[in-house]
Amino acid sequence: MIPLKKILLPVDFSERSPGAAHFARHLAGRFGSQVVMLHVMNRAEYAIGAPELAGVLLGDWNDTRKAEAQKALDSFLTEEFEGVAVSRVLLEGDPAVEIVEYAHDEQVDLVILPTHGYGPFRRFILGSVTAKVLHDVDCPVWTGVHLAQVPAPAAIQFRNVLCAVDLGPQSEKALGWAQAFAGEFGAALHLVHALPMLGAGQSEYFDPDWRIMLANQAKEQIEELQRKAGANATVTLDSGDVAKVVHAAAVAAGADLLVIGRSSSAGIMGRLRANAYAIIRESPCPVVSL
Repeated sequence: MIPLKKILLPVDFSERSPGAAHFARHLAGRFGSQVVMLHVMNRAEYAIGAPELAGVLLGDWNDTRKAEAQKALDSFLTEEFEGVAVSRVLLEGDPAVEIVEYAHDEQVDLVILPTHGYGPFRRFILGSVTAKVLHDVDCPVWTGVHLAQVPAPAAIQFRNVLCAVDLGPQSEKALGWAQAFAGEFGAALHLVHALPMLGAGQSEYFDPDWRIMLANQAKEQIEELQRKAGANATVTLDSGDVAKVVHAAAVAAGADLLVIGRSSSAGIMGRLRANAYAIIRESPCPVVSL
């Protein structure tokens, strides 16, 4: 069984926060988890030069901001989490730093937060907070670009779980987590691996059977990986852009959750880390990265 004793739910009261909260509520009900709802007041966003501060002591204004933030946090989604053990924590500082430090210090089992890309290129970026948390935190992170459209907790279902592996060191851990999660919900388990794709003009330097050799090697490694994880996933092997291969597999499988590894990987197979942000951006379903 997946240990989900404590779920960290950072909130900024945006339109994406309730969607992330729906998943936290659903998982907490299933696993009996404690949920920590965390809001970080970012000092960098304080309007130090705002006209309304004229004649107001900064300390008094800061106390007022804290009181307002705490009030908003205490009343945020109270009905949603009725019956769940919830603690509400207000911190000050850089949001990413505070989230990572809290997750580490409090031994959090899962962080759930939406992506935040802003501006005309929001489809092509992750928000800075999400990116930093993904890079620095040492526990699984649940995120996604569609969290604003998440149904109510009671309507959430996990029927198909997809695990994307690059056959690097983190693949066994990712598949094991995906296998355990799928087993908990009685979901079908799928696995996808993207084979390297040769660039234009490169094929003349490789043996014509190079692609077949890579595919056979990948199949052998996947069989061993599944044996170690006790898994029997449906396997998809395809070549091309990693994020696009994973996206296509998720759509084909009707995936409700995608699991990937985000730790360092070496060698020609180890390409998921470099593509992790693109995979998350393009995934049609939430992504858990380990």
